[in-house]
Amino acid sequence: MALNTSAEAPVPVGEVSRLIGRWIDRLGAVWVEGQITQLSRRPGAGVVFLTLRDPSRDVSIGVTCFRAVFDAVADVVSEGARVVVFAKPEWYAPRGQLSLRATEIRPVGVGELLARLERLKRSLAAEGLFAADRKKRLPFLPQLIGLVCGRASAAERDVLENARHRWPAVRFEVRNVPVQGTQAVARVIDAVKELDARPEVDVIIVARGGGSVEDLLPFSDERLVRAVADCRTPVVSAIGHEPDSPLLDLVADLRASTPTDAAKKVVPDVGEELARVRQLEERALRCVTHLLDREERGLASVLSRPWMADPYRMVAEREEAVAGLLHRARRTLGHLLDRADADLEHTRARVVALSPAATLRRGYAVLQRADGAVVRAPEEVAEAERLRARVADGEFAVRVTADPA
Repeated sequence: MALNTSAEAPVPVGEVSRLIGRWIDRLGAVWVEGQITQLSRRPGAGVVFLTLRDPSRDVSIGVTCFRAVFDAVADVVSEGARVVVFAKPEWYAPRGQLSLRATEIRPVGVGELLARLERLKRSLAAEGLFAADRKKRLPFLPQLIGLVCGRASAAERDVLENARHRWPAVRFEVRNVPVQGTQAVARVIDAVKELDARPEVDVIIVARGGGSVEDLLPFSDERLVRAVADCRTPVVSAIGHEPDSPLLDLVADLRASTPTDAAKKVVPDVGEELARVRQLEERALRCVTHLLDREERGLASVLSRPWMADPYRMVAEREEAVAGLLHRARRTLGHLLDRADADLEHTRARVVALSPAATLRRGYAVLQRADGAVVRAPEEVAEAERLRARVADGEFAVRVTADPA
């Protein structure tokens, strides 16, 4: 229940401290994970004092425990170790301080850390953050490279020296950040986002030297993995050495085994490129020379042919062929005309031989009655009937008389 206070009716400090202590007492004992940053084991003291810090955030809290509790794990726990403690929050009212009273301490082993990373890895992979189709291609020759690394570190020196040895004109935008400790994750994320926001930066390299699993944990942090996945600029991960594989390697667009390897993969070697250009020039020259030689041989072969040496010879040969065809055509046409003329004469002779005029010229006559009907039998005419007789050279009238018999 909220207190009713005012400037005229304030609450004493002791009362506020007491109320805070009451609320904290209600929390009960909890399991807490963190990293031991300070450890105090005073000789003869029955209590051990240590400071437990969140590895991902700049937050710490004091922890106290009886010596017997700490001695149970003293052989495997020291400053820098990650532990899980079962403790009850306590409020020290006289000084207004919050601490934890631990009754059990368990070291977090490498196996457990790796198991947690494996669970996180499967979860992020299920979201598609490690998919190959979302990875961006690196530019062939980046004009400006962003480098995120520790200050004056071997990783920074390896990247800069190897890159400039390969391509002296390459430029870098370096961001020095903590690469381990509580501030590492936040600072690395800020540096990556800052470089990604600059359009002139073509690629970003996140580099760190080797270390233990605990030292490389910041580069498996989920927030850093998601920040790199959201970058529009290609990101190269160069964390640790060949066996080291933080989650940043999986989400990055390119994974380099070492910082030196990152410089070799991001920056082309000017000597190798010049050698490649010379090889291409030589290959192009060979291709052109081969093409010219082939065409020259083909042209020489064409020029050596008789009709190219004497072009009119081909015309003369064609002229003879045309003359032969013309003579053949005329001969064939004459033969056809002669045969047609013979057929026509034969047909005309038959027509003439079979015509009525030819019959009349042989002495025959055609008798016609007055109505023009041809007389074919004696019974068709009467006595004294006038008929017309047609002969070869004309016609004349006749009269039918009685039968002389």
